Amino acid sequence: MNDRFSLELRLPEDYFASTLRADVLAGLSAPPRTLPPKWFYDDRGSKLFEQITDLPEYYPTRAEQEILARRAPEIAAAGRAATLIELGSGSSRKTRLLLDALTAAGTLRRYTPLDVSVSALAEAGEAICRDYPELRVTATVTDFEHDLALTDEPGPRLFVFLGSTIGNLDQAQRALFFGMLRHALSADDVLLLGADLVKDPAVLVAAYDDSQGVTAAFDKNVLSVLNRELGADFDPDAFDHRAVWNADESRVEMHLVARSPQRVGIPAVGLSVDFAAGEALRTEISVKFRRESLTAELDAAGFTVRHWWTDPGARFALLMAVPSR
Repeated sequence: MNDRFSLELRLPEDYFASTLRADVLAGLSAPPRTLPPKWFYDDRGSKLFEQITDLPEYYPTRAEQEILARRAPEIAAAGRAATLIELGSGSSRKTRLLLDALTAAGTLRRYTPLDVSVSALAEAGEAICRDYPELRVTATVTDFEHDLALTDEPGPRLFVFLGSTIGNLDQAQRALFFGMLRHALSADDVLLLGADLVKDPAVLVAAYDDSQGVTAAFDKNVLSVLNRELGADFDPDAFDHRAVWNADESRVEMHLVARSPQRVGIPAVGLSVDFAAGEALRTEISVKFRRESLTAELDAAGFTVRHWWTDPGARFALLMAVPSR
């Protein structure tokens, strides 16, 4: 392992098993049935999501990358970051645009990715150490929604949360998350946040229900995760993938809809779940934002939005915010 790369494990050994059991009990014990989207991402799910990002219907990844390609030097000049901290880094593919700009600006000393995946952090960390020979990479395996796990990073720090992952949180969850972030940021730190924007519902729904069926396979994969990890007996073919636009909540929702009445056993949590024909299990929310309301949410948490950039089609926003008090 490269001597400029360190990997700290901040999750207990039984974290995934205990959290999955708790989420299943909370979400499936009574209707409406729900699961958080983090359980999509086993090895197969992660590969399917990488395929989704290349689909013609799935614009968010491309739109965000367009903004980063255009604005990275401006972001680097404004933030002057010595440390780039990325929340939910995954493969760190888009982050390289920021690393390039910050390296060129001469300020960056450390890259600190936070993620729940050991393998993703190890692979990305080794690659970044190889490609950026002056950079130190301090990766941490943690659930950043609850523990930012930050210690001695040199400042100023640039906190990066890309991909509109913030849209997987409802309004109450976002308020808690923004509050935790604000507590973690010092006066000279900066937050860079990616947010998908409200647009034509047909465009939004197509992004989550592609013509090739990759998103449907990704959605159903969560049932395979429950079968493997909890001994459940879901038949993925007995459910249909459905994406809908919930205008009242400004969000796309993904559901798995039972084709027929069925009972599913989940032995590891002592649960039997009865699904009526047509009953839905909601597997993801993806909130879409408007500038005024998102700026107000950040303001309430103690942030001032300094920059708001969009791609040429105004499909996606990248915003820079700083502590306001």
